[in-house]
Amino acid sequence: MIRFSRAASAALLACSLALPAALATAGPATASAGPDIISALQASPSPLVPAAWRSAPTNTAQDVAPGVVRAELPAPTGPYSVGSTVLPLVDRSRTDPWVPTADGRALMVTLHYPAARTGIGRPAPYATREEARLLAEQLGPGVSGDVLARTRTHSRTDARPAPGRRPLVLLSPGFSVSRWTLTHLAEDLASRGYVVASVDHAYESYGISLPGGRTLTCVACTALDEGGVHGSVVTSTRAADMRYVLDRLTGPRPVWKHADVIDARRIGMAGHSIGGASAAGTMVADRRVDAGINMDGSFWEDLPAEGLRGRPFMMLGTHDDMHLPGGIDTSWDRAWTALDGWKRWVTVAGSEHFTFSDGPVISRHFGLPQPELPTDRAVAVTRTYVAAFFDQHLRGLARPVLDGPSPANPEVHFQHR
Repeated sequence: MIRFSRAASAALLACSLALPAALATAGPATASAGPDIISALQASPSPLVPAAWRSAPTNTAQDVAPGVVRAELPAPTGPYSVGSTVLPLVDRSRTDPWVPTADGRALMVTLHYPAARTGIGRPAPYATREEARLLAEQLGPGVSGDVLARTRTHSRTDARPAPGRRPLVLLSPGFSVSRWTLTHLAEDLASRGYVVASVDHAYESYGISLPGGRTLTCVACTALDEGGVHGSVVTSTRAADMRYVLDRLTGPRPVWKHADVIDARRIGMAGHSIGGASAAGTMVADRRVDAGINMDGSFWEDLPAEGLRGRPFMMLGTHDDMHLPGGIDTSWDRAWTALDGWKRWVTVAGSEHFTFSDGPVISRHFGLPQPELPTDRAVAVTRTYVAAFFDQHLRGLARPVLDGPSPANPEVHFQHR
């Protein structure tokens, strides 16, 4: 097994500290691939590695001063208003792999969904103050946890759902960051007619707030960074997490009072970084998931010989030496060969690892170093291709943008092999 030191991990830092990038780019730990990956991580600074973030000291979140402008997520593009609710879940049938003495496996789920009317309900919070403070500490001086927590969203708490039956999309975040770092995508999908369940996985984030004021920190970070635990433990655990979430949302006694709006025959999953690898793992483990997307994450487990049994899958990543065909992350080449249904390998020029999350919005607001791809384009490209994929495969709507290069999206490249 490869053990990722803080120094090696920091070389692909984007919008978090060390481990998310190391997990996202390192690929399965094998004798042949490992040394090349570690060499890349330890190489001289690249465009993906803002120098200020590699060595920045931690900071303490400050109160918002008078006149300070809050961050705001981009407005959703679909026709629906968006509602939001938070569901705390605990699966007591399993032992948590990171803290075996815990009372089951704790999960925090945020649902975004099409709402009946605008202006009904309180504006939904972006993150708890403690969650935001813990992430802000990793982003360095100039990032206020309080400002980050108060980022404006475009959803309303517990708004009444719009009528109709909706496809369900599961979202899993990158390692060490929380579910709220995928909020712009979740809100946009909900505005287009999807129910979206964004999931936080216990002890795999810098901070996950539970009801009652308790906060779970990243025990798994130490296990992988110092304990030699393989990344497949994360992906297999998340697959079990998602199975439990599906049981609680679509089973005979659903935890959400409006669960009848979910069409359990149409379920997809997308994830960022190791959450993207977990999308593939979840599809292997659970036939209920009909389609999946990996956004810039290495596959820590090879797909089985039967692939995904004909189900569609898209790999959406950076256009660089890591995730181009034949790149450092050889897991993408292996996955492409194993995928046996409709498939796409799409790369985005000028992107970096956190392009496919809220990272660009956060970076722009706090004046952190920017990648080549502008924030507005990063948001638009991610939303366009994720929504098109699920429109085509969960709703049966033809989306020509998935057929090949488009003049409207010159940054996007199709790696047809």
